[in-house]
Amino acid sequence: MVLEVTDPAALSGTALESIAAEYGEPGGESAEERMQAEAAVREDGAEALASLIDPFDLVSEVPGVELTQASWSSETVDYDPDAPDDWDLEDEDDEGGDGDVPHNGEDDGEHSGASGGAERRI
Repeated sequence: MVLEVTDPAALSGTALESIAAEYGEPGGESAEERMQAEAAVREDGAEALASLIDPFDLVSEVPGVELTQASWSSETVDYDPDAPDDWDLEDEDDEGGDGDVPHNGEDDGEHSGASGGAERRI
């Protein structure tokens, strides 16, 4: 998933409001943890986004999907969605097709690895 942050100040501001509400609750985290969380969302858009969006909520209603790990990262890039070179999603896959999953995400048994599980890169 590629997101464009069109208003970094609004993103970090909303994240800071969320942190203030979370840490203001009785039994909340320590002041030191709050300060660390606030510093993280000010410095990194991925941290701000991660504090606002729960990856589990994004996929919990999708049939056949179980979230096993989630991570966020951010970087500033020149990105043009209309440029075909920017959409090279196969750059990490080998040309032989081993380990590939058919376009529908179902493992047909032909391309699965030794574990027998299907992997789908998004």
